Amino acid sequence: MNRRLMLSPFFLWVTVIALTIFVKTPLTSCAAERPNIVVILADDQSYRDFGFTGNPLVHTPQIDQLAAASARYPNGYVPMSVCRPSLATILTGLYPHQHGIHFNHPPPGLRTMQKTMTADEYHQARATTDYLIQNVPTLPRILAQHGYACLQTGKHWEGSYQTAGFTHGMTRGLPAKRLGHVTGTREQANGEWVAHGNGDAGLVIGRETMQPIESFIEEYAGKIPFFVWYAPFLPHTPFDAPQRFHDLYKGRDIPKHLRPYYAEIARFDETVGQLMGFLSQHDILDDTLIVFASDNGFRPDERAPTRQNRRSKLSPFEDGLRTPILLCWPKTIKPAEHPQLVSTVDLVPTILAAAGLSAEITPRMRGRNLLPSARGDETLADQPAFGAIYPNDAQSLGAPSQHVRGRWIRWGDYKLLLPGPTKNPVKKSLFDLKHDPAEQNNLIDQADQTERIARMTQRLDEWWPPGDDSDVTQRKVNR
Repeated sequence: MNRRLMLSPFFLWVTVIALTIFVKTPLTSCAAERPNIVVILADDQSYRDFGFTGNPLVHTPQIDQLAAASARYPNGYVPMSVCRPSLATILTGLYPHQHGIHFNHPPPGLRTMQKTMTADEYHQARATTDYLIQNVPTLPRILAQHGYACLQTGKHWEGSYQTAGFTHGMTRGLPAKRLGHVTGTREQANGEWVAHGNGDAGLVIGRETMQPIESFIEEYAGKIPFFVWYAPFLPHTPFDAPQRFHDLYKGRDIPKHLRPYYAEIARFDETVGQLMGFLSQHDILDDTLIVFASDNGFRPDERAPTRQNRRSKLSPFEDGLRTPILLCWPKTIKPAEHPQLVSTVDLVPTILAAAGLSAEITPRMRGRNLLPSARGDETLADQPAFGAIYPNDAQSLGAPSQHVRGRWIRWGDYKLLLPGPTKNPVKKSLFDLKHDPAEQNNLIDQADQTERIARMTQRLDEWWPPGDDSDVTQRKVNR
């Protein structure tokens, strides 16, 4: 039997959806009974490493079945190809140059912090960025103000879960009880332990346990609406998946450098099935909006498989920036594929609209509500996708335009990269993604592209003018 057609116990509901006539739920009932919200985020997974996006080798049956029941947006993008700024966008609905979290590590940078600081100094340095998430409306903060219980698990760079407005959570911005990458707890040069910053104790979700999510759903299912943030440290390194996940690929012609990464993807996929099982067991699938995306892409380097290659994570190329986006809400969202360009900046407006909270969408949130297209009510208009590339470490706060390596726009089949003012800028480039999906043929000097480049540059400048930091989240007056 084709492994992609096998139904797990957790996903029998997909078959029911596929075999029944789609029934729209009136918008009034959506507002009267707000849906639960579950956001599932892959950590370091390329858009092309899912079965439903056309990879015949990778093992993702649970995610593939979720996709079969979803409105699918295969041409989705993150605005920055590394985790912290990307996750902050999903929390706030703002671009990195707006929320100001355009880096993983605050000044003076990770290496200096690890080598020269005490544990207290290290944590104080990380806390200097708390205001960037505290001074803006966030998805969990808004939902909590309207009666939602909000659980954070997995990746979370903004200190304690409470900093971003979650009511419940696993991450506290403090060292976990044991040292290691999967607890986010690192050793300083002076021997003290610190919370690296990417999620500390919350990083065990998916790798070692799903119990916090199971218990949270058990407590709130059918009582009050809830929001689950499931952002596991998967399939991110360390690639330490149990042997049974490697065994899934026996006999397949898979390059050696991809096998550990693919095993980790299979491990992540299993946890998605477990989470869906919790919802099914409580008979709340019809009452739950499920959102799926990657925080950024990743492809292993052939010579160093635990490292990303130069054209994925932290890069301006498709393997770093592109992600499929799935929206699943049985009986409300119509399973279908939408080829238009979308972005993770669209997720907060979409979720708030689904919860009947469109009034909470602020003017700074420049994404669009995808729900009308997902319901089958409207055809999504064609729009460009935008973003920018920054260094992993920040040199200062509040001035992203000084640190941007380059801005990018995808408009139709073309992508334009414009260099920024930093020492390591991106190369000025124009790619025709329809005919050159691997982005190998730079058209920037082609005479017949001059007009296109001018139009795309103008549109990019309208999105974020060079040197303009007027929209970045500002520090509180009393800080």
